[in-house]
Amino acid sequence: MSAFSEAALEKKLSELSNSQQSVQTLSLWLIHHRKHSRPIVTVWERELRKEFLFGGIYQGLYEDHVAVLSLTNAIECDQNSKPNRKLTFLYLANDVIQNSKRKGPEFTKDFAPVIVEAFKHVSSETDESCKKHLGRVLSIWEERSVYENDVLEQLKQALYGDKKARKRPYEQIKVDDNENCSSLGSPSEPPQTLDLVRALQDLENAASGDAAVHQRIASLPVEVQEVSLLDKITDKESGERLSKMVEDACMLLADYNGRLAAEIDDRKQLTRMLADFLRCQKEALAEKEHKLEEYKCKLARVSLVRKELRSRIQSLPDLSRLPNVTGSHMHLPFAGDIYSED
Repeated sequence: MSAFSEAALEKKLSELSNSQQSVQTLSLWLIHHRKHSRPIVTVWERELRKEFLFGGIYQGLYEDHVAVLSLTNAIECDQNSKPNRKLTFLYLANDVIQNSKRKGPEFTKDFAPVIVEAFKHVSSETDESCKKHLGRVLSIWEERSVYENDVLEQLKQALYGDKKARKRPYEQIKVDDNENCSSLGSPSEPPQTLDLVRALQDLENAASGDAAVHQRIASLPVEVQEVSLLDKITDKESGERLSKMVEDACMLLADYNGRLAAEIDDRKQLTRMLADFLRCQKEALAEKEHKLEEYKCKLARVSLVRKELRSRIQSLPDLSRLPNVTGSHMHLPFAGDIYSED
């Protein structure tokens, strides 16, 4: 990948479109340069607040990264509008925040101080249709504990104002999940073999295989897991020491839970990719089997013609064996020669 510089990032952000491929490509580039997460977030926020002067018509409708949000509904707001352009910036931030958790917490921490104002800025310039998509991003962050409750509450306030944003009830989540499953079950374009191989390779370093973290979680002292043991705290020093242990345990578990949630989404996405790939292969197999039968019939007909032709050739005379009665240089006599007295 190309080297990082603020100028390079500004150029890439100026070329960012609302297509899934554009968002994912830039997201991967940012995660690759995660050691520059602070200047990346600074440039991202600065470019977000600029007046976007651009022409042309955006191609297609943006569908968010299925492995991150499991969204299947296209953005309903106008594809040429400035608010939608800004909304794409937030989709980029979402993709970076969630997918970078496998690598480290840099982007989650560095986006935290600016993400609330970014939500407020974009929300103030979008219509209700686009706000629904922001709300979906927020609900995913809430369910996966991407940020602490105080940050989530500020995001709700930025998005909904004085209206109390309620977390979706369990029944509603089930309905949404069922709708997503049914829509995702519809036939879609099969993945490229390279994409399928890459998805399988990504799971080789999945969170569930992180033995070091498993060991750290297994080694957590019982004091941080049992409320009943708090009665043993008798002085401030031991209380503060336990508080530090509890905070570390919370960070460890919250981060690992986020990585596991991302892995689950990746595995769901891989399952869908494999299903699409298998469906495509079955269709191709049926088509090739049909073609094979068709060509077998053609071969049988051609073979019959060959057999019949050989039989007929055997019964025909061989003209090449007839004697040459004219010779190679003999000419017919002239009329004068025929009636000559000689």
